[in-house]
Amino acid sequence: MALMQLTIIPMGTGEPGVGDYVLAIQKKLEEKGAVFRLSDMGTLIEGEPKYLLHLAASIYEVPFEQGAVRVVTQISIDDRRDKDVHIGDKIISVIRRDP
Repeated sequence: MALMQLTIIPMGTGEPGVGDYVLAIQKKLEEKGAVFRLSDMGTLIEGEPKYLLHLAASIYEVPFEQGAVRVVTQISIDDRRDKDVHIGDKIISVIRRDP
C-alpha cells in the first residue's frame, strides 16, 4: 500500500480562489471510490502505486474540464513495502512517541 500527496493548482482562471476546482476533484475521487483525505494544501490518497498513478491521471483533467487554461500538478508518492500503511498512520506513530 502506498500514499500519494496530490496538489493540483489551476491557473489562468481569473480568480484567486480554487474551492470549486477542489470540490470537483473531490467528487471525482468519491466517484472512483478512492480512499482519501483532503487537507488545506492538497489531497492524500491511499492505494497501490499503479492505481494511484492511474487515478492521478484521471483527476488531472478535472480543472481543464472546469475551464482552467493551465494546471500545475505536484505528486509525491510514499511506497512502503515492508508493511501496510494507511492515511493517518504516520500521525499516530508520532503521537505514540510522546510520553
